[in-house]
Amino acid sequence: MELAINKITNLYDTNNLYYKRPLGWQSPFGGFSFANSGIRAGFYDIVAKTHKSYKGAEHLDAPKKNIMIPSALISNVFGKLDEHVKKIEQSFNVVIVNRDEGVQIMSNTTTSAGVDKAETVLKKLMIFAQKGESITDQQVNYLIASLADEYFGQIEKLGDDTVCMTTSGRPLKPKTVGQKKYIDLIRQNTITFAIGPAGTGKTYLAMAMAITAFRSGQVNRIILTRPAIEAGEKLGFLPGDLQQKVDPYLRPLYDALHDIMGPEAFNRNFERNLIEVAPLAYMRGRTLDNSFIVLDEAQNTTPQQMKMFLTRLGFNSKAVITGDITQIDLPDDKDSGLKEAVQLLDGIPDIGISYLSSKDVVRHPLVQKIVNAYDKQAARSAYKKSAAALKEKKRLRYVRPSKK
Repeated sequence: MELAINKITNLYDTNNLYYKRPLGWQSPFGGFSFANSGIRAGFYDIVAKTHKSYKGAEHLDAPKKNIMIPSALISNVFGKLDEHVKKIEQSFNVVIVNRDEGVQIMSNTTTSAGVDKAETVLKKLMIFAQKGESITDQQVNYLIASLADEYFGQIEKLGDDTVCMTTSGRPLKPKTVGQKKYIDLIRQNTITFAIGPAGTGKTYLAMAMAITAFRSGQVNRIILTRPAIEAGEKLGFLPGDLQQKVDPYLRPLYDALHDIMGPEAFNRNFERNLIEVAPLAYMRGRTLDNSFIVLDEAQNTTPQQMKMFLTRLGFNSKAVITGDITQIDLPDDKDSGLKEAVQLLDGIPDIGISYLSSKDVVRHPLVQKIVNAYDKQAARSAYKKSAAALKEKKRLRYVRPSKK
């Protein structure tokens, strides 16, 4: 193989087409990496010339920049098989190479905009790596998506806020600026509403804050509740006693508690009635003092149920109400109590409202794309309805009344 490489290298060198591709770059020929090998650098010339991203970088006048990333951080910043760098390259139309003198960013166009953006993202990733964080795909995607947002400068501070530790020793931290603002609202207010799409951590972070308050002695009980509404299908009569009938609706809350507290701690506190997981119907007539209450799936409450829940709040208690107003399972003739509540209560002191978006989705990257697709469809439908209503209004305006 060395002999073949020598011949190909000499051929390209004589034609003045030499181009060195960086250490750690993945070849398109089966994914073989030369990151730590001693094979002659001339081979990178052939690989780079055949790679689909190598378009404008061969021009000597292409915009480029060098940034210094310590060698100890390169593997974390670049990602496994350079997956982080590949995303940045695709997003900003650049080529990123790791040379002895530093990491070079080269534009595939004649403008430097992509180079500047890629440099900004790489520097943020380097800050995460310097703090000892293991960089994830979610962090890279979030940085790329949030580059033009006004809060971009706050992202590097997310790792400084630890909500709590799980039983496995994993720290729970906000992963987006939206989540950080949500957590701060819970700390600052007695009642907090969180509205956002699936996968934004609304319920999980509320549970983490509840467990933190319980562990520190700020409250004596944790009460978790949600309306027992089927998601678009009728399940019929479920077997078992009353608790067994409602457990399927409350399973997501149990899962979060087990994940954060551990099964043993949860069962111990559950048996002592220090943790209560119950359907919303059980809340009527109660006064909840010294408690941290989480109402999940609040978009499926009626206005009467929401008023009933909010008026259960007692002394030294906090309440967090979470929901996704795009996934309402109520009958068409019933309004959502969550939508009404945020309109009525907005602006009242000691009540916070957090709006999370698709950028705050921390599940699989596909979830964010799915949410965006449905949001666009909803916007198109709303526009069509508005246009049709306006057209009908104009039509009625010019209809002459019939003579009797």
